[in-house]
Amino acid sequence: MSYNEDNNSGKILLAVLAGASAGIVAGLLMAPDKGSATRGNLKNYAGKYGDQFGEQLTKLGQQFDTSFKGVVEKLEELGVTGAGSSLNMKGDWNTTKGKLKQQYGQLTDEDLTYTEGQGDELVGRLQEKLGKGKREIVRMLNEL
Repeated sequence: MSYNEDNNSGKILLAVLAGASAGIVAGLLMAPDKGSATRGNLKNYAGKYGDQFGEQLTKLGQQFDTSFKGVVEKLEELGVTGAGSSLNMKGDWNTTKGKLKQQYGQLTDEDLTYTEGQGDELVGRLQEKLGKGKREIVRMLNEL
């Protein structure tokens, strides 16, 4: 980039900032309400649209999560990633825990402690206790 291009970019940025500032000042001077009423209106609109934005962001996050899980399942079905490469806990954990205790008598409640988001720790404990590989443990848990 040459000096002239840098200088022109600076001038454009300065013009944009000056225009925005002039617009803000003109808006405040020509506002039909008192300053406190205008600020209150702006605050209400910001709160309303902020709530709507938050709801939309939450919905988008849920859609993304669902889509991502679907893609992982498809990859596992196609054999791109090995089956059981991701832990997908579904259903009641107490029921699953009971099935595991029936199947593997050596497992204790402490071994089967599961907290949302800490699946790796559970898998590690089961690997140690059962002497199986991570994929095998994950596949077993997903099937239960």
